[in-house]
Amino acid sequence: MDLLTDQAFFRSFHILFGIAWIGLLYYFNFIQTEYVKVADPEAKSDVMKKLAPNALWWFRWAAFFTFLTGLILFYQITARIGTEILLGAVMGTLMMLNVWGIIWRNQKIVLGMKEGDVAVAAAKAGLASRTNTLFSVPMLMYMVYSAHASGSYLALDSWSSTSLIVGLLIIFAIEANAIWGKMLPPIASVRAVIASSFVLAVILKLVTDLL
Repeated sequence: MDLLTDQAFFRSFHILFGIAWIGLLYYFNFIQTEYVKVADPEAKSDVMKKLAPNALWWFRWAAFFTFLTGLILFYQITARIGTEILLGAVMGTLMMLNVWGIIWRNQKIVLGMKEGDVAVAAAKAGLASRTNTLFSVPMLMYMVYSAHASGSYLALDSWSSTSLIVGLLIIFAIEANAIWGKMLPPIASVRAVIASSFVLAVILKLVTDLL
């Protein structure tokens, strides 16, 4: 069997890397960031010197290999790609690019590995990270739904240019804010971003179901 055509093999590793990536994304947003806000200076310094660099290494490479295995799966199902899997893939790709292009680049400044304005870098990294958290529920919804929907891959086969365009407009508007915007109330707190992520999933599902 040609390894590049073995969907079960790559899907297994795609899920494994994805668990590591999204798990660390939630750890940073829900646990470490909240802890650092209230930690004593010594404890905060220890986190930044010892824990954060190691966690960020696993975080960014888990993101990369989730994307890489996803790209291979995308190649394997090219003939059956529909609106939902495409929107999920776009969100996943933007999330990976946010990790490497915004979060990691700015975290190097925050951690003292690179020169720059720490306050500005922390704000940019935080905004991109919260945006990834916002994308996480609808992205996972589409990935899981597309792979396990009943009806013999109906989610993969279904196609609607209207829902695709509307969905992409919503996604790219959110990503534009991650690049050029600011931390808005719907993603500013842990509770807010969790709720907003589920709301976004419902909105996008309505778009792909009704349009």
